[in-house]
Amino acid sequence: MEPDKNFRMKIETLIAQVPYGQVTTYGDLAGLAGHANASRIVGGVAHYGNTDLPWHRLVNRFGGLASGFHGGREAQAQLLEQEGIICTNYIVDDFKERRWHPKI
Repeated sequence: MEPDKNFRMKIETLIAQVPYGQVTTYGDLAGLAGHANASRIVGGVAHYGNTDLPWHRLVNRFGGLASGFHGGREAQAQLLEQEGIICTNYIVDDFKERRWHPKI
């Protein structure tokens, strides 16, 4: 699947809704946008998307930070820590509790 403009807009709209102090996954966003198997495409949208959005709240399905994050995992960890999210070895502590589950 190649990302179309609507898919990109859905992903950007969704990441903007992730609350301060919480995280979501590539797969979660892909599923919410209607393409459950498009987690890699979500990664591309994140990497090239609107830089004003809280992409630092996007992690892998295990709570791991993104090696492709602008500035690296260290920068992502610092941004998350500013929100009270602690990471150990680049994995979100308390991932299950910190994972955003939107009310649909």
